[in-house]
Amino acid sequence: MDKISALFHRFATRTADALGSPWAFIVALAVIATWIITGPLFNYSDTWQLVINTATTIVTFLMVFLIQNTQNRDARATHLKLDELIRVTVEARNSLVNLEEDGSDKEMKDLQAEFRQLRQADAEAAASQQPKTP
Repeated sequence: MDKISALFHRFATRTADALGSPWAFIVALAVIATWIITGPLFNYSDTWQLVINTATTIVTFLMVFLIQNTQNRDARATHLKLDELIRVTVEARNSLVNLEEDGSDKEMKDLQAEFRQLRQADAEAAASQQPKTP
């Protein structure tokens, strides 16, 4: 299973990189332009419309899995890096390590409110330390 996972990761990463490029966008525009231009040749038939609808549906369906895979990996890597920073910072609360998996929604909302209050207090303290200009 690890080999399949590694192969899929490599495929997903390369595909996402390639399809996220300007060249892929240009190719997609060319496909759409070709489809539009061929409309009169096919009398704008139902089949002509079905071709683009089916193609875009299939591409979208497959891309969802590729994008989700790359986003999951990126998020996991980011969280691991943050967890490491929390772990080695003396003042940090180690209870925040792995919060995305172990924390409840209520805990996260409570922490969000706490950090919002801390930011407001910091902003107020910074504002009060600004020298008054005449």
